[in-house]
Amino acid sequence: MKKIIITGCNGQLGRELNRFYADKRGLEFINTDVGELDITDIDAVMELANGEKPYAIINCAAYTAVDACEENKDVAFKVNTLGARNLAIAAESVDARLVHISTDYIFDGTKSTPYMEYDIPNPKTVYGITKSRAEDFVRQFSRKYFILRTAWLYGDGKNFVKTMLRLAEDHREVRVVSDQFGTPTSAAELVKAIDSIIFTNNYGTYHATCAGRCSWADFAEEIFRLAGKDVKVIRVSTDEYGVATPRPLNSVLDNYMLRMIGAYEFIDWHDALAAYMKELGY
Repeated sequence: MKKIIITGCNGQLGRELNRFYADKRGLEFINTDVGELDITDIDAVMELANGEKPYAIINCAAYTAVDACEENKDVAFKVNTLGARNLAIAAESVDARLVHISTDYIFDGTKSTPYMEYDIPNPKTVYGITKSRAEDFVRQFSRKYFILRTAWLYGDGKNFVKTMLRLAEDHREVRVVSDQFGTPTSAAELVKAIDSIIFTNNYGTYHATCAGRCSWADFAEEIFRLAGKDVKVIRVSTDEYGVATPRPLNSVLDNYMLRMIGAYEFIDWHDALAAYMKELGY
């Protein structure tokens, strides 16, 4: 029986992991969220790891509120960076694999082509900095690690898709940014990528997003089209929209390493979104 500890089990990815592996034999999941495990407490993390002796730890926990991170730098550093360090130390101590979820925000978004795994991080926000330093700690303190950088994630929880659907209930027009580009990625697809490598020795850093690219405005229009909602998307620039914290203008990631090792090949973001919308009843 392989034991797998999940941190952040109540988030979109944590929920999808549990759903995906629900019928898989030979696996036992130890689900933890902030109520069960404070990942910023090294003693608590070590106690759990030593008690369970897991095959793997999947770190889905993160402080992802980009604007709030700017106002709460210490909290962001403790959760995103020290939390990842603690899990890496614990994983190494019991010879467990560590799957760590990272983000496109480790890049500055100025590159004109998709980011590769070997591009140099240059984060411009507290959130991005804490996640980039987390990657450094994972590499420093563990040997058996898989770092998966993803972007624009949606699943069972609060996300852009559900925000747009909620706005469609009482708005005929919505303003959406059209000069930020990325790839919407479903939690269902990300879990398949995790499954394709976690039981292998292909340790390293991976980009893990659906195929294709679009702007937030394109994403919104496709959501409304699939939902049959007559809502007009007013395309605005990032400056016109106004944000407290800068966002990367280019968040498109190239899943180069996954392709090189012949692991999971993500489907196009249109198809992943259509499958998700169908689950929602559209």
